[in-house]
Amino acid sequence: MRRFAQEHWSDEASRLLEAEATVIAPELLFAEVCNALRAAHRRGDIGPQDLADAIDALKAAPIAVPFSTRQLAASSTRLAVDLDHPVYDCFYLALAIQEQYRVVTADARFHRKVSGHPYLADRITHLVSIDLDWHSKTGLVRSRLCGS
Repeated sequence: MRRFAQEHWSDEASRLLEAEATVIAPELLFAEVCNALRAAHRRGDIGPQDLADAIDALKAAPIAVPFSTRQLAASSTRLAVDLDHPVYDCFYLALAIQEQYRVVTADARFHRKVSGHPYLADRITHLVSIDLDWHSKTGLVRSRLCGS
């Protein structure tokens, strides 16, 4: 979403998406991005053609979905309870743990909760501090780039 509507961290999100990296996400990402695009359109931030172009770009994006939301439901819910955080973000974290990747997020609250956790801190990176050389070698899970 941040590639299509100028928001805080837009430049960082664009650089991340244009880099050669393995990007995985839960299928929930597509619903979240579509909802954020609809909201941007409703506010007048993007027009009908930009909305259509953004949906086309989303459909073509090289984002792998290795597990279904159903498969991640139990672990995501346990993480949400443990972190006292909405389960939506925890789907990204559960996938990162399962695949031994890190979540890259622009969500400061989520980043703060996970990075302060005793055994989850190594599973998250804030978007602003991403090292493009690092992630191109290790892979990542993209989280909350669509704004919240």
